[in-house]
Amino acid sequence: MWKKIRVVWQIPELRQKILFTIAMLAVYRLGFQIRLPFIDPEKLAEFNKSGGGLGDLLTTVSTFSGAGLDQITIFGLGIMPYISASIIFQLLGSVIPSLERLQKEGEAGRKKINEYTRYATVGLCLFQSWFFLTSFVEGQGFVADSFLNAGGHLSFSWRIVAVMTMTAGTVFLMWVGEQIDEYGIGNGISLIIMAGILARMPGAGLELLSGFKPELGATDGTGPEKLMLLAAMFVAVVVGVVFITLGQRRIPMQSAKHIRGRRAMGGQKSFLPLKVNQAGVMPIIFASSLLIFPVIILTQVSSMVAGWDDGSWLKAAVSWFQGALGHDAFFYNFAYLVLIYFFCYFWTAITFNPKDMADNLKNFGSFIPGYRPGKRTADYLEKVMIRITYVGAGFLALIAIIPTLISALLEVDFAVASFYGGTSLLIAVSVAFDLVQKIDSHLVMRNYKGLLE
Repeated sequence: MWKKIRVVWQIPELRQKILFTIAMLAVYRLGFQIRLPFIDPEKLAEFNKSGGGLGDLLTTVSTFSGAGLDQITIFGLGIMPYISASIIFQLLGSVIPSLERLQKEGEAGRKKINEYTRYATVGLCLFQSWFFLTSFVEGQGFVADSFLNAGGHLSFSWRIVAVMTMTAGTVFLMWVGEQIDEYGIGNGISLIIMAGILARMPGAGLELLSGFKPELGATDGTGPEKLMLLAAMFVAVVVGVVFITLGQRRIPMQSAKHIRGRRAMGGQKSFLPLKVNQAGVMPIIFASSLLIFPVIILTQVSSMVAGWDDGSWLKAAVSWFQGALGHDAFFYNFAYLVLIYFFCYFWTAITFNPKDMADNLKNFGSFIPGYRPGKRTADYLEKVMIRITYVGAGFLALIAIIPTLISALLEVDFAVASFYGGTSLLIAVSVAFDLVQKIDSHLVMRNYKGLLE
């Protein structure tokens, strides 16, 4: 392995791409530390230290979006508006004929859709940053007293400055991702998200080790047996994620034999790979995002009814729903699992078109033995995809619920337990495999063995 890594650094072009990618990610992490100028750091630190439902929620969202919502930085929105805009146009492409035609036009259509996506990203940034400043920053009292006007609110001019700063931060991250795509190696947007995830791991590890007790059977800290159990579980979960991420259902396929001149072409057997986890990490992101809105709304309503009489039915109802939507609540986790199953089938239906796949097989002179080209083949592919999607959805549901189980059963902080599953681990493993495959392609082109060989 060390010999292969040394070969990677000996190729000038590949070395330059890797160094450029590292430099761009370093710029991202540098800007991640710069807070908005009117934030009171003591109030923010006290809020993050106290934790709670909203704090844990912001930390979770920040983890899988490369954002700094919990620190209110210039990159506070992260790359999530761009991802949201991309998802919106991908969904619209299946219902709007003009966008569907652009998607099928190749490179020219892709560039046009990317241009629309950038414009939509700016619009989403303006809306989300204004809402974030109004509902969270001012609502939680994070503005320093010297920046408040006579009415006790942040002035309009400073709001505009903050909105434009956060919007410019997201646009800059979008540009950084595109530069990595063009001059670096790997997918730029995915690497930015992965960098945000990995940057939180040392802090989570130190927090876990801070409560370490060398005595066996310690009940007031992390004993050696608990630490070994957590390490073994982490390795097991990573192995499971790798196994399912690379898992495929290989459908036998054969190409028709045809004559060109005096030579017989085709007639070869191959297979059509269908991924078990066809939807990737998108169902967990969708489910988490959808469950964010009730928590935000309940937080706002709770602040409004805080001064009401304890006997008020509305105050009691808000308190009950806040408890039901906690990370360790049964209702929240049940709704989470149901939404993951729903979005697995929904996203697979959007991205996987058995009719187009059957038509492509027919056009290239290939067929699945036992099934006639056309509708019969499309029906068979759809039937197979429904079955393996059920398995993939069950895997995603298990991975999504593991952090909650570890946090509750082993009494580990949720910020530490979140690295044992959920969005963070899936994104990290998927991006790591994509990066290794990109490096392998460069090595194979120069007649070297790949990293995975």
